[in-house]
Amino acid sequence: MNAPLHREMPAATLDAERALSDVSARWDGDIVKQLTDYIAIPAKSPGFDADWAAHGYLETVLRNAAAWVEAQKVEGLKLEIVRLEGRTPVLFFEVPATGTDMGETVLMYGHLDKQPEFTGWRNDLGPWTPKYENGLLYGRGGADDGYAVYASVAALQALKSQGAAHPRIVGLIETCEESGSYDLLPYVDALRPRLGNVELVICLDSGAGNYDQLWLTTSLRGMASGTLKVEVLTEGIHSGDASGLVPSSFRIMRQVLDRLEDSATGRLLPASFHCEVPSDRLAQARATAAILGDEVYKRFPWAHYDCGGSTMFALPTTTDPVEALLNRTWKPTLSVTGAEGFPALKDAGNVLRPYTAFKLSLRLPPLVDAAEAVQNLKKLLEDNAPYQARVTFESGGGATGWNAPTITPWFEDALNKASRAHFGASCGYIGQGGTIPLMNMLSAGFPKAQMMVCGVLGPKSNAHGPNEFLHVPYAKKLTAAVAEVIAALPAAHRAATAEPVAA
Repeated sequence: MNAPLHREMPAATLDAERALSDVSARWDGDIVKQLTDYIAIPAKSPGFDADWAAHGYLETVLRNAAAWVEAQKVEGLKLEIVRLEGRTPVLFFEVPATGTDMGETVLMYGHLDKQPEFTGWRNDLGPWTPKYENGLLYGRGGADDGYAVYASVAALQALKSQGAAHPRIVGLIETCEESGSYDLLPYVDALRPRLGNVELVICLDSGAGNYDQLWLTTSLRGMASGTLKVEVLTEGIHSGDASGLVPSSFRIMRQVLDRLEDSATGRLLPASFHCEVPSDRLAQARATAAILGDEVYKRFPWAHYDCGGSTMFALPTTTDPVEALLNRTWKPTLSVTGAEGFPALKDAGNVLRPYTAFKLSLRLPPLVDAAEAVQNLKKLLEDNAPYQARVTFESGGGATGWNAPTITPWFEDALNKASRAHFGASCGYIGQGGTIPLMNMLSAGFPKAQMMVCGVLGPKSNAHGPNEFLHVPYAKKLTAAVAEVIAALPAAHRAATAEPVAA
């Protein structure tokens, strides 16, 4: 598609109220329906669906998104589905600059693949059964982050409807993010000549500290994952006959994990998995803690029970908001996300199991190299196995985290103006505990680019878990804020290159 270019002189600024009205109408009139249809399709990431190509779900959501983008008839927009042999496809679009083209490019990023179903959904909800209720759109993938391509184009439409000047814009929507984006780098390499001089990256795959202001993600943790397996027998045997003589594979598993983690505190023991928190991130954590207070930890669905007429809740590792923020963004943490070798409880007889296997997810501080961490982890877990048991760690790969570049004055000003216009509060700054592999790639490839990493995953939105929802009122304001920040880039360039006034 290649719509004719508008020839009138572009406007220098964007009317915030009109932009929000415009994007809200698009969300209510069309985007919510598009995302409702999207949620109903089980387009799981290739890491969770080995037969993704045969099933065709990723192809369907990509084609649906492409058809919708083309139907918007954004002037000047060219779109294509790009394919590399044996890899998940990507959606790529580009829109030329309006006004004076100063050579800058904005890259808009999102993904359409999803996490698997998980259990524990509300009785009236399900991962593939979308439900729109009180401004929340429930279902897998809507917030993480199927909405991104629709919001990106809606932001472009807001710019176009006001005739606002904007830089060249390209969009890259992948279908492998939830598997670690291992297909993305080959596409970035293939498309690099067409990406241009990227000065602003807008990534809509992150979170928000609350729904009361715009939030900029300042850092992302890395990740090292894999399967740790402990084998002691070739087949299960009667526990009464063998226990006490044959060591339990589960006990050996505990011993091996004790090398990695202090189970009493959760602190990871190897020094190589830690890094110093930069001073500016400490200052931002203190500022964010002052905004969020105890909501930093109260927002999670803690288990609770009655104890003598009082309700007792499970406790966090800390109730200090600053420490809580740093624990989930700059401290390494181990999670066991899956297990194998165990029968279901109803089928568990008195049998000593031959092996125990755990799926490990190790979140790494933003400045720790993931490849080195994976090597260190394998050596730590496999060497000198207790009882000479067969202990193996099969790596699932790793992704190095990301620390945002120093924010420039124009970008900080644009974020605050957009946040105040749509939320009545200045932009907040927060690190995220998750991983977006693309960000580290883009920072390396475009070291001078500013990074608008943000998203709709606020309190209780529960990406990857049950009852995931997209907060539509917040998404509308975020979409309008994105349009405003894009419109601010040409003005910043003009100001930077203006002739100095003679004294």
